[in-house]
Parts: sequence; structure tokens; C-alpha cells
Amino acid sequence: MIILSVDYGKVRTGIAVCDKNEIIASPVTVIKEFRQESLAEKISVICKEKQAELIVLGLPRNMDGSEGESAQNVRAFAGILKEKTGLEVALHDERCTTVSAHGYLNITDTKGKKRKEVIDSVAAVIILEDYIRYRRNKL
Repeated sequence: MIILSVDYGKVRTGIAVCDKNEIIASPVTVIKEFRQESLAEKISVICKEKQAELIVLGLPRNMDGSEGESAQNVRAFAGILKEKTGLEVALHDERCTTVSAHGYLNITDTKGKKRKEVIDSVAAVIILEDYIRYRRNKL
């Protein structure tokens, strides 16, 4: 199944996608948009281009597992995204994904402007890889 992953942010949102066999997750883009309706429309276009069958949206939880304002914003955005795309939107815990993404970019010595441009799409890849592992273990 082709799955599109979204690392939602107030300003920048990272997008990643996996292949039909759910083996390789790849970064797609970072969308700079703060209006949820416009962002959902842009993601909808990418879903059509990539022939996505499911969207995984990172759910930001606090380290103790509770949900704050950011999680509430993501839940609201999930509804808008489902309406715009017509696809199922699965919420998946994204704790520590940005920290992991920074670690990967440190290893590759990615710095400055380039780092800022890719960090969110790398976080989306990490969310997607984790979701794929979850699906394998669940089945």
C-alpha cells in the first residue's frame, strides 16, 4: 500500500511516501503553509500524484503520553485532511522524531539553510518508517 506521511508543523510540514510494498520510505517535500485548508489542499494534490492509499499524520504527544494543544491541532487537521483527500488518516505517535531527524542530519553533516529545508521531511520519513514497522507487527 502506498502510504503518505505528514509531519505537521505550524509553518513547515514535512511529507514522505513509501513504495507499494512498504519497504522504502522517501522524503517528498516540505510545504511552507500555515493555513490548514490550503495545506490540506496541497497535500491532496501530492496524494493524487503519488497515488497514496492512506495518510499517516504524526501525533505530537508529551513525553508522559498526554496530549497538549499541538495534539489537538493535529486532530483537527486530520479531519480537514480526510475531507480534502477522501483518504483514511491514521494518527501515529511522533515523539522524538524531530530529535532523531536532527541526529541523522548530524551524521550526514547537513547544516545551515539546507538542514532547515529538509528536517521536516526527514521527520516525516521517520514517522512513516515507524508506522510501517507497527503495521508489520500488528498483522
